[in-house]
Amino acid sequence: MSSSKGKDIAEGSSRSGGGGNATDQQNPPPLSRYESQKRRDWNTFGQYLRNQRPPVALSQCNANHVLDFLRYLDQFGKTKVHLQGCVFFGQPEPPGPCTCPLKQAWGSLDALIGRLRAAYEENGGLPETNPFASGAIRVYLREVRDSQAKARGIPYKKKKKKRNPMKASDDQSSSFPMQPSNFQKSCIHRYHFGAPSTVPCGLSS
Repeated sequence: MSSSKGKDIAEGSSRSGGGGNATDQQNPPPLSRYESQKRRDWNTFGQYLRNQRPPVALSQCNANHVLDFLRYLDQFGKTKVHLQGCVFFGQPEPPGPCTCPLKQAWGSLDALIGRLRAAYEENGGLPETNPFASGAIRVYLREVRDSQAKARGIPYKKKKKKRNPMKASDDQSSSFPMQPSNFQKSCIHRYHFGAPSTVPCGLSS
């Protein structure tokens, strides 16, 4: 009886509404690459919390859990980070292999935190309690960035903001004072040195 009832509900829901609407509901628009990656990251982090002993509820998650998660991801990294005692330390293109560990690149971690920070609030979290926006996370990412730059010999370069070409042209044009016209020169001359007649400047008698 219950199975037939469930079948009736399913058939009734498929019959309700126009055919176009049913098609739209069955085939939602595909997610963008960013949204798909954000969903996967969020599910991975949730699984990580559930695997803890004891499991950690999302409402109890704090910056320490996020830091542990970032360190946990290092085992899946693909970026060679030379240790202080390695002969290739500080060389951007080492001539041979070494036993230094592979870690997650700073750029990957930084992008991951950005996606998780957005996903946290999209799933009901409050901005003021967002653990991914904690100052401790920013400090950790900055330390990873600096240490990897030294170890790999690749200095970090902050991207320069692109200037608005329209604004640049306006600034350039405003940096040069406008030259006075002959009419203005005549007025200035008459004002300072006097005029032979009482005819207003710029008018003919």
